[in-house]
Amino acid sequence: MSSNCSCSCGEAPKFVFSCSGAADVGEIADRAARVVSREGAIKMFCLAGIGGRVSGIVKSTEAAALVVAVDGCPLNCARKTLEQAGITDVKHVQLHELGLKKGESPATEERIEQTAQAIRSLLG
Repeated sequence: MSSNCSCSCGEAPKFVFSCSGAADVGEIADRAARVVSREGAIKMFCLAGIGGRVSGIVKSTEAAALVVAVDGCPLNCARKTLEQAGITDVKHVQLHELGLKKGESPATEERIEQTAQAIRSLLG
């Protein structure tokens, strides 16, 4: 990953990708990524663009200073999608490891904040 970019800010972006799956834990992952993105320290980016190999999205991600994948369940679709696109230097938040199990974890504000905090802890 790059530590420099050509934009006027002089810093490479930081991106968070969420599985955003259909299950309750996918909703938590998605909403937590959006919360942290709105705070401004990291930008939520398009996992579908990575899966579709959209060149601008892949190139921007390759140049990022930090990439975080947030997966709702142990299938780890977000991390695997990034890896299959050649993006392997990825920090990972797995909701299962936070005690949130698929089908048993409704998307409450407490769980969304718990996941957002796990993302924040990777920002350095």
